[in-house]
Amino acid sequence: MLKTLLIEIGVEELPAVPLLKELKNIEIKYAKILEEYALLGDFEFYYTPRRLVIWHREFKTIQEDSVEEFFGAPLHVAYKDGEPTAAANGFAKKCGVCLKELSSIKRGGKEVLYYKKNVKGQASVDLLPVIIEKWISSLEFGKTMRWGSSSESFIRPIRWINVMMNDALVPFSLFDVHSAKSTFVHRIAKFGALEVGSAKEYFSVLREGGVILFPQERAEKIKSDFTKIESESGFTIEVDEELFEEVVAITENPTALLGSFDEIFLRLPPEVIITSMKEHQRYFPLFKHGKLVNKFVVVSNALTDDFSEVVKGNEVVLRPRLADALFFWDNDLKRGLSTEGLEKITFFKGLGSVTDKIVREGVIANRLFDLFGLSCKREQLIRAIDLAKADLMSEMVYEFTELQGLMGGYYALEQGEDREVATAISEQYLPDGEESALPSTPLSAVVAMSIKLDTLLALFSVNQIPTGSRDPFALRRAVNGIVRIINEYGFHFNITTTIKELAANYAEIDFEKLENFILERIKRYYSVNPSIVTAVLASGERDLLDIAKKINALNSLVNSDDFTEVSATFNRVANIVRDLELDTLLRVDPMKFEEDAEKILFERFSKVQDRDYSSYEEELDALLGLKPELDSFFENVMVNVENESVKNNRKALIANIYKSILKIADIKEVSV
Repeated sequence: MLKTLLIEIGVEELPAVPLLKELKNIEIKYAKILEEYALLGDFEFYYTPRRLVIWHREFKTIQEDSVEEFFGAPLHVAYKDGEPTAAANGFAKKCGVCLKELSSIKRGGKEVLYYKKNVKGQASVDLLPVIIEKWISSLEFGKTMRWGSSSESFIRPIRWINVMMNDALVPFSLFDVHSAKSTFVHRIAKFGALEVGSAKEYFSVLREGGVILFPQERAEKIKSDFTKIESESGFTIEVDEELFEEVVAITENPTALLGSFDEIFLRLPPEVIITSMKEHQRYFPLFKHGKLVNKFVVVSNALTDDFSEVVKGNEVVLRPRLADALFFWDNDLKRGLSTEGLEKITFFKGLGSVTDKIVREGVIANRLFDLFGLSCKREQLIRAIDLAKADLMSEMVYEFTELQGLMGGYYALEQGEDREVATAISEQYLPDGEESALPSTPLSAVVAMSIKLDTLLALFSVNQIPTGSRDPFALRRAVNGIVRIINEYGFHFNITTTIKELAANYAEIDFEKLENFILERIKRYYSVNPSIVTAVLASGERDLLDIAKKINALNSLVNSDDFTEVSATFNRVANIVRDLELDTLLRVDPMKFEEDAEKILFERFSKVQDRDYSSYEEELDALLGLKPELDSFFENVMVNVENESVKNNRKALIANIYKSILKIADIKEVSV
């Protein structure tokens, strides 16, 4: 039989960020517990900041009957001289039966003790308390708290519980709170509990009490309000998706409202105003023709017909925050960008101060300037490096640490620094994520690379190497950023030779570990068949730009329709030469050819070798285009003949073809 089931866990306001982080797991964990108890079925999960709700339109009232099997010790262990041993007695006790009720069965080639028990399904109403408690205990929100006399903890105090099966109360206690057929609506609508006689009434009581239970409905309501505000005001709302999810999570009846702030604050860089609004107040900024205006949108949770006081209150709260920011801005401009004091800030134990880091970055930047042949002036590069960390001493960055670098760029412009220098300062940490923008100029790119390379080399020099998922200094992200910059700007950078050269100013570094770390990131960076990356790296290529080009070239060919047949031929090539020393010079003597097939193959290969290629893809395509001649060779030519000279000549021919392909990738490593 199937019945409806409603589970509501009422709590004090849940913090949005921990809730959203765990959100994707909440239904999965509940379903897993239901499966464990053989009660899995369709359900829906809803949440507001004050409740977690599970709704089953159809829920099993009883488990299905099942069979449990128990396997014990082999008979020769269970019985000695016809008498039961401790193993037999222990097995009978475990099964809850006497010895004569046990039987035996053949398992793994041995006769073992066996017992089969028919288990009658339990009523789900009796299992629900355990299921709900397990579910709540499984949720991981980070920090938890205790309240009252309870020794258990949860993210926020649980204040009410409502569990109804087919509208009948399911007795249940959790954290000393007993289930009751009641719920709480929006605080402004009614503060105390309201009785609900049925699931249908539960949903209507919430609706009438100002609670929009369904998150998607709250999201649609906010979006509708946004559209109306944009239409009436002529402004565009910048919707940060993470912030949007937060306001959906912290409201039960959201209403988007338009507020404003004094135009004087528009003297501040837009990022300062936006950060202040988003991080501290959860406001959305507005723009007109791409320019920030002195307006904001707040999503209110109030129930009222007149929101004027709500708007006014939020405007009052925002003003002192922006006033503080303007005070910091003016003070920082008076002081100017200065690195004085950075020598007192430790970068990392054993790696000196931030000033020491700047010096190391400058050395790297100078070398990259020569290596990449930059067209900008060396003085611009060094000036950008020297000033990149200066805003760490500013009051603004002390208050808004996430604006480090960006504020330095603004301050540099204000004090008359070269625009490219200012841009490089503001973009020094780019890219800072998979979807992040890249540095916009070669100068900015080298500054960003220098900073990332110093961090990587310095931390490896003091053995701060990421392990497992732990990467407190984001070194994996730093390598990804370096790869992205190199691919964007076409910089040639060898992770073996150039890294060793740059590491001259650092303490001893385990280069094998460092290279393996970078190679591991490369294997994970490219969204292609992993064996393609393995094949390219197996060629010995260590120039990051050439690695990228070779991966792209091989990927295009691997995805072609005829690659499976091509790879079969070239795997045979690899097998023939696997015992040869490919590093040695393998000469081919055309005078020793005896068969037409080997002559034709040599002539075709010579033409392929003599051509100039505009890309690795073109070269690889030409080499793999030798397939018909190779197939003819394998069909008509015996390689391992008695004549040692002829045999070695034929192997040398195949080996030279293989070596030409190996310069791009080891084709035998590709699996499709």
